[in-house]
Amino acid sequence: MRPEGLKTRIFLDGGDAAETRRVSSLLGFLDGQTTNPSLISKNPRAKKRLDRGEKFSAEEIYEFYRHVIEEVSDLIPDGSVSVEFFADKSTTAEKMFQQGQRMFGWIPNAHVKYPVTAAGLEAAERSVRNGMRVNMTLCFSQAQAAAVHAATRGADPGQVFVSPFVGRLDDIGQNGMMVVENIIKMYRQADSHVQVLAASIRSLEHFMRSLALGSDIATVPAKILEEWSGKQKPLPEADFKYDASGLKGIPYGQFDLDQPWSSFDISHELTDKGIERFSQDWNALIS
Repeated sequence: MRPEGLKTRIFLDGGDAAETRRVSSLLGFLDGQTTNPSLISKNPRAKKRLDRGEKFSAEEIYEFYRHVIEEVSDLIPDGSVSVEFFADKSTTAEKMFQQGQRMFGWIPNAHVKYPVTAAGLEAAERSVRNGMRVNMTLCFSQAQAAAVHAATRGADPGQVFVSPFVGRLDDIGQNGMMVVENIIKMYRQADSHVQVLAASIRSLEHFMRSLALGSDIATVPAKILEEWSGKQKPLPEADFKYDASGLKGIPYGQFDLDQPWSSFDISHELTDKGIERFSQDWNALIS
């Protein structure tokens, strides 16, 4: 069952409905799930097909993804399921919006994932105006989160998520949890409509820090949720200490969230690398 006092919503980060069923049964609850092209490429059924030397056509991979998403949605009918389409650095805002519309219609509880790029923010702005729910992914800076708030201004509560990626910042020697902390602080001061979804969680310590910070959502791999469950699903104590030794701190910035999204510096090398990685994993599935 859900631990008493747990306010953060817990999502599974995965691309396999069998895993969703197992984790949901283990925890006794699950609030949602995030998926992406890399996770879908690791789906056991996709891997089995690829191991036979059989790739998908472009249309077949969309249908395969849709089938997986429908299975997951049925298992979490009251939660959110994030879906992410193919995009590379040349994908236009119009193309993103068209793909977003298509995927948003797959299930009744979808959030469409757009990257925090100029094209992604433009697509998100249009999507929100059309009543779609969005999850702005591959976020690595407070400035990017400020742009997400500005681009989706006027959205309803729960309509917009932003996903700061913790582990990938840690990989380059920066304290990724500080980006989550800074974004939460900025949004609370502005009473923002955007909800913070801590992503790229690599360890139980990352997860516990997300809970301690009061992140709206944390999306977590199955193995970490299994570890948490094995420890009886503890919550961080008031004196919880997060060990960020060896990682460079990321200072809090001052941003005027009333400015247009185009006024913020949204460039980040990890966003570019993330888009490249996801597109490579998606293309690896297609003949």
